[in-house]
Amino acid sequence: MSSEYLQSFFEGVLTFISPCILPMLPIYFIYLAGDTEGDKGKNKKKRNLVLNSIGFVIGFTIIFVLLGATATSLGVFFKEKKSTLKIISGIIVFIFGLNYTGFIKIGILNKQKRLDFQFEKLNFLKSIIFGMVFSFAFSPCVSAFLASVLARASVSDTLIEGMLLLFIYSIGLGTPFIISAIAFENIKGVFKTIQKHNRIISIVSGGLLMLAGLALIFNFI
Repeated sequence: MSSEYLQSFFEGVLTFISPCILPMLPIYFIYLAGDTEGDKGKNKKKRNLVLNSIGFVIGFTIIFVLLGATATSLGVFFKEKKSTLKIISGIIVFIFGLNYTGFIKIGILNKQKRLDFQFEKLNFLKSIIFGMVFSFAFSPCVSAFLASVLARASVSDTLIEGMLLLFIYSIGLGTPFIISAIAFENIKGVFKTIQKHNRIISIVSGGLLMLAGLALIFNFI
């Protein structure tokens, strides 16, 4: 089971560097930092960014873990059909992987959902809500990796295992998010470098999703 947790964490990291999330980070960070001026304002802005980023991560983690609990509960309900559920889940994840690599294009999987979230000034609690909104505004990148983790959660033996898979996925996505918020001014060049290799990242990530789907289909996990 430990390999599944590691895979979930890695999928969270891949979600962070995906072509759908990474280019949007400066916008998220500007929004989370707030509008302040002067030297004191800069310090306050950085403090706001870090604190609100933590709230943002907590927000989407809450929703993802609840989704994990739901997926596992459904899996338990269909316990007698667990092998069939694994195959169906694997096929879905495999198709997500094919779409993500660009080998096939499925229109409904590539529709972007934009955040429509209006708070004039974010604080920690509002940032948690912002993170919850983000978790429902699934881009193709988030939904692809999330589907993979949810598929494994649906065939988990216990509710705790399913929720833990989604918690670890959230940690994989949230940890680099918070680190980037802390060091944002110093790592802008890193973002640009990663963006230059978006196509390679998509192919590798899609390939990993396809392998995860095959592992479910052939009962390797």
